[in-house]
Parts: sequence; C-alpha cells; structure tokens
Amino acid sequence: MNELIRVVIYFVGIAAFLGLNLAYLGWVERKGAGHIQRRTGPKEVGPFGLLQPLADGLKLMSKQLVIPDSADKWLYMSAPVLAMVPAVLMFVAIPWGEEIVPREFNFGLLMIFAFASVAGLSVLMAGWGSGNKYSLIAGTRAVSQSVAYEIPMLITAITIVMITGSMDLNEIVRQQGDYFWKWNIFRFDKSILMPLSFLVFFICSMAETNRAPFDLGEAESELVAGYMTEYGGMGFGLFMMAEYANIVIGCSLTTILFLGGWQSPIGIFPGPHWFLLKMYFLIWCFVWIRWTYPRTTLWGLLNLSWKYLIPFSLVNLLVTALFIKVF
Repeated sequence: MNELIRVVIYFVGIAAFLGLNLAYLGWVERKGAGHIQRRTGPKEVGPFGLLQPLADGLKLMSKQLVIPDSADKWLYMSAPVLAMVPAVLMFVAIPWGEEIVPREFNFGLLMIFAFASVAGLSVLMAGWGSGNKYSLIAGTRAVSQSVAYEIPMLITAITIVMITGSMDLNEIVRQQGDYFWKWNIFRFDKSILMPLSFLVFFICSMAETNRAPFDLGEAESELVAGYMTEYGGMGFGLFMMAEYANIVIGCSLTTILFLGGWQSPIGIFPGPHWFLLKMYFLIWCFVWIRWTYPRTTLWGLLNLSWKYLIPFSLVNLLVTALFIKVF
C-alpha cells in the first residue's frame, strides 16, 4: 500500500512539474526572445503576459484536428503521441535530490538514452505520414541529425560511466562530492579534457532537441514548418510540449553527469533547489543561444558532428581510459 501511495504521489508530482514547465518555458522563451531582439514579447494576457500560455493551450485544444487527404492516417496520428510519451517516461529516472527520485534504477542512464532514441522515429513518422514533400525532407534531415549527434553524446556519457563505474544516476551524483571542484566537469585527475566533454555533451543536447542553430528539421524559412507543417491543434501542441520536455531532460542529464546534480557548489545545504538552479540556468542558455545565433546549413550541421565532435569524443574516451589505467 505504501508503495502504491508513493507511485501516485510521484506521478502527480511529475505531471504537475511537467505541465508547469511545458506551459511557462514557452513564455520564458518568448519573453527572452523579445528582450534579446529588443521587443516586448507577451504582455497583454495577464500581468507581464503570464496567462498567455493558458490562452495558447485553450486555443490549441479548441482547434479541430484535420487529417490531410494524402496523409497516412495511423502514422500521422501516432507521431505526436510517440514524441510525447518517451519524453514523459524519462522523468521517472531523474533524481532531483538524494531521496527525491520516482524510481532509482541501476541502469538509469541507459534507460534515458533508450527512450531518447524513440524521438527520432516519431519525427520520421510525422514527416512520412503527412504526405507532404517538405515534411518528408524535414523528417529525413531530423533523423540524420539525431543519428549524428547521438553518437558523440553517448560516447561522452560512456566516459562518465568509466569514471564513476556506474550507470545509476543517483550514484553518479553521489560520487561528485559537495564542492564544485569535485564535479565531473573539473575532474582533471580522470581526464584533462572534461570541460570540453561538458561542452560536447551540451552541444549534442541542443542538437538532439532540434533547437536553433540546429533546427534543420523545422527550418520554417526553408521547409514551411518542417515535419510539423501539416499539424495543427493538439497535434502541433504535443510536438511542442515534447520539445520542451526534452530540453528539461537534456539539461537535467547535463546537470547530473557534469555539474554535481543536487550537490551544493559551496558544500552547504545540498538539495533539489541546487539541482533546479543549475538546470534552469542551462535552459536559459538554450534560449539565449537560439535567439542569438543564426541557423547553420545542413552540411555544416553534419560536418560538425562527424568531423569534429565524434573524433574528439573518441579521443576523450581513450584519454580517460589511459588516465584511469595509469593514475
């Protein structure tokens, strides 16, 4: 009975946290874009536009779901759901604090990467099932991008597993200690390349969520709206919510693997507030970069991964193995 109550409490907590973040990260992004580009952003609906996400949600839910005549009905309708479900399931393994984790798995890192790989399939299904040439081009772009950036991201995660000897996310955080110089980003005793490993992982996280300057799968100036061209109402809404959920997951995983999770940088009062502070700082960096840098080209996007990030991540893996063996 106690286990059932625990599951219900965590389910409600995840639903509330996810709903609040998915609603207001859109507001943060629009306000951030406004200030960065010298505009005001949302301001009419509620004070400072704080009720704008609610208005947008009601608008999307009230719209009719129209299926194009040329679309494959089942693929078209399944794609938004397949994008959203894995994004929600990944929250089960995220440790927000020492004891604040819905379910602790000794293979939590592997579980998150397994669910994350499904996101590329949902994008391809959306592009193919829409029966639109622009959507199909965008779907193939997004899948090639996902494959290219999953490789260095996974290799970098393997170096963390080598350092800690565990795929348990809680254990990875515990081994990083209470002070910032013990975090994996500064573990020069394990590899001199760890700060650059953090940068590679962060870039890959941004590319995996199809964010500018890596939003070649959406590319509204070239492909209308990419794989989401034919989607409206809650079909479009689920894709957008999945994107923000993946941003939260990516920043949470970066915080866990490199920035000490819930550990305090000054050694006092560790807890979930430190985790959230680090996570939201990384999310703001996502917003900042999106509205500061222009979109790259497709070839530049793929060359960055295949020519630079993958070779570097392999070198880092070998250097880490050498440090562990020798020192």
